[in-house]
Amino acid sequence: MNTFQRIFLVGLLLHACGALAQNKYSRPLIIPEPVDMVVREGYFTPPDKIFIYSSRDNAVEKTASFLKSTLSNMGAETQITRNPSLANVHLQLFHQPDSSIGSEGYTLRITHSGIYIHANNATGIFYGIQSLLQLLPPAGEAVRAPSQSWSIPCVEIRDFPRFAWRGLMFDVARHFFTKNEVKRFIDEMVLFKFNILHLHLTDDEGWRLEIKSLPKLTSIGAWNVKKEGYFGYFSPPTPDEPRNYGGFYTQDDMRELIKYAADRHVNIMPEIDVPGHSLAAIASYPDLSCTPEAAKYQVRSGERIIDWSKSKPRALVDNTLCPANDKVYEFLDKVITEVADLFPFEYIHMGGDECTKNFWEQNEAVKALAKANNLRSMDEVQAFFEKKVEQIVLSKGKKFMGWDEILEGGLAPSAAVMSWRGMKGGKDAARLGHHVVMAPSQFVYLDYMQGDPQIEPRVYASLRLNKTYQFEPVPDSVEASLIKGGQGNLWTEQIYNMRHVEYMLWPRALAVAETLWSPKYNKNWNNFITKVERQFSRFDADNIKYAPSVYDPSFNTSVIPGRRLQIVLDTEIKGLDLFYSFDNSFPDKFYPKYTQPLIAPKDATMLRVISYRDGKPIGRMINYSIKDLQDKLKGN
Repeated sequence: MNTFQRIFLVGLLLHACGALAQNKYSRPLIIPEPVDMVVREGYFTPPDKIFIYSSRDNAVEKTASFLKSTLSNMGAETQITRNPSLANVHLQLFHQPDSSIGSEGYTLRITHSGIYIHANNATGIFYGIQSLLQLLPPAGEAVRAPSQSWSIPCVEIRDFPRFAWRGLMFDVARHFFTKNEVKRFIDEMVLFKFNILHLHLTDDEGWRLEIKSLPKLTSIGAWNVKKEGYFGYFSPPTPDEPRNYGGFYTQDDMRELIKYAADRHVNIMPEIDVPGHSLAAIASYPDLSCTPEAAKYQVRSGERIIDWSKSKPRALVDNTLCPANDKVYEFLDKVITEVADLFPFEYIHMGGDECTKNFWEQNEAVKALAKANNLRSMDEVQAFFEKKVEQIVLSKGKKFMGWDEILEGGLAPSAAVMSWRGMKGGKDAARLGHHVVMAPSQFVYLDYMQGDPQIEPRVYASLRLNKTYQFEPVPDSVEASLIKGGQGNLWTEQIYNMRHVEYMLWPRALAVAETLWSPKYNKNWNNFITKVERQFSRFDADNIKYAPSVYDPSFNTSVIPGRRLQIVLDTEIKGLDLFYSFDNSFPDKFYPKYTQPLIAPKDATMLRVISYRDGKPIGRMINYSIKDLQDKLKGN
């Protein structure tokens, strides 16, 4: 039984007072916000035995069986019935399809006598159940035994998504995550109506998918040396350090994951990242490289391999496939053949990002390729490569997608673009008539720090929840129909385990979910943050980790006359009280309260701050040395 099955069941069996607790809000709290929702008077309280009736459709019956088994596993007496007059819960397809709600929409009606979910197909029924779940009290609010009655407010909901592409990207290449951990990721994403899981399967640190015709990709390419600390700054592995950290998915594993996802109305899109980010492949098959030294290369363990300090990054190790080597295209044909046979999804993502070209610039074969094909720059050489890869993908009956770098040097004719370096690449691609998925780093890179660097695990950029909520996938002056949707991206260079995956996903992925599903006119930050806090109690009930960064202040520094350091504090959630100390002690609600910008005392060495609400601590104690605050001036 998965995470949200347990939440659903325990919530269903709670005492009515739990439901009444939600009613203290003016509107039921559902993420993402439904298109239309009307709250009626009263509550639905079912009899002791729950009967589920469903349309006689295989997929809907499967959904009904899933619900029955979930309820039964938690001790509720539940039965599927063919008698609609006996049922308390009705899962039904429309007799005449409702074109206004599309293929994923639904209606949810809760009356005094029962629960009614209608849709055009089983996907809509499934999403209606997810909204129903959020109308129930979280398990952590149980105050009576499960045998007590439960009740939920009477509502009428009509709902459908704004975008067809509502994705999350999970990088399983930098650090490997097991099959069961990927299932947990799917369990969590579907509650909020995400429908595409983008798996980043290959990179410098590992090749994670079995390719039967190329066995070294996983016998060699899936393993490196375990390192802990700050990725990118690890010491180079020594010969005696074991290369036993990593793993891969067999094709049977992946078939299992694809089915698991499909049963939850999620498509999995594979990414094979080429021509850059290919060190794991090159370590397995060195003749894919332009560089003779590649015979000595090993799968990266997080040591420094690229100099990012320059405006044009330079590779210290050649992690690129050679565009002038026919063996590369033979290799990719084998890979793409097996990937296309394995994954039902229409797109294969072929990467294309961050391809350093300084080794290409020095290679005689690449120079000859450029001359023979009138390619005026290394960007055009990459475009030449991308177009050849596109033809391989198309020949397997799939569509080609890449990161926005594939625009440089000329876009392959039928390519779709995933825009990550801001919105510009997406806008440019749409103006050329190409389909676009928006994933701009400044809004939806979920590996970024979500609070002040003093308390968050440090990475190279910050992204707070309120910024993610400002994400708007359709820019002005482009054809909206070409914007397929968007997604949040979770890169895992600095993420070593599933608990930290959850910490980085939630709550920012909630903001992504609402942006991609809900109409623009239904988005409201104040309403959203209330829903987020309500969701925290659900996460607590099921031991799902999340970031409490919304309760922690941000710190902005400046210098005032007399060269005194001034510190301005702010929080994403308003109405919090901040208490502080400069005397090295630990503040609580009896300490000075922040009411105006702070001036650091002349000899102070430490500022400590904690947030309270209603007289109780709600944020984390933040310890900020005055030196670190002064150093922030350089970045202001």
